[in-house]
Amino acid sequence: MSLTLPDARLTLASGTTMPQVGLGTWPLLGDDARAAVQSALSAGYRLIDTSEQYANEEAVGQAIHASDVPRNEIFLSTKFNVAWHGFDLVAEACDAALGRLGTDYLDLFLIHWPNPWLDRYVDAWRGLIALRDQGRVRAIGVSNFLPAHIDRLLAETGVAPEVNQVELDPTLPQIELRAYHDAHGIVTEAWGPLGRDGQLLRHPVVVEIAERHGKSPAQIVLRWHIEHGLAFTARSSNPARIAQNIDLFDFHLEARDLESLAALAVGRAPQRDPETHGH
Repeated sequence: MSLTLPDARLTLASGTTMPQVGLGTWPLLGDDARAAVQSALSAGYRLIDTSEQYANEEAVGQAIHASDVPRNEIFLSTKFNVAWHGFDLVAEACDAALGRLGTDYLDLFLIHWPNPWLDRYVDAWRGLIALRDQGRVRAIGVSNFLPAHIDRLLAETGVAPEVNQVELDPTLPQIELRAYHDAHGIVTEAWGPLGRDGQLLRHPVVVEIAERHGKSPAQIVLRWHIEHGLAFTARSSNPARIAQNIDLFDFHLEARDLESLAALAVGRAPQRDPETHGH
């Protein structure tokens, strides 16, 4: 990978390419969401991530429409809630999302949570496959799915998600899940890539590496994701930080840096259990 390429991309199973660096928009609303997306697009971001649950799709769409970046250069990703877990319902969810976003196609459409106790995520997955076949969605995937959930998708449809968006950072590297994804041609996309509550960015190991490279702690952590071939969506409403979070391609982490960061994996659990949490 070129260290000077600001729009590094990963190729999905369908052949669609997805930027590694994305803007996450939760919990930004209204003017804050519009301003963040506008700042991100101006800074060079081309992956914008939103969701029905975030209640900001209209604002995100307005910012994209107002931008001078052509729509076909933007990789727009959104997610739908459990109310639409059904073959025909997914098409309705897509129509609603397109209307809110003010666009006629999605680059990536995700099932937000499996909600396994309702046992309808396979039907939702069939609906997504149909949308991709119809060309209304360029790529399809899931969020917060465990291997057991994906095994069911494969067993009942024969089609693997192109992306699984999961909580992931150096303290929660999801090594086994990433290996599962790699074995099935699934791109791993991190949400919460900077960790919880700012603690990771204050960790002495991260601070020392940042000082040595002349970078911010956030840039070190986000470069860690790049080095591991992961996509991520980092959220900020601060234009300077938004710009900083994509300024990752003029340096690389050394072997000793990666070893030090690997030692931060302390076996913590994800914030939410996909077997019991969902919407």
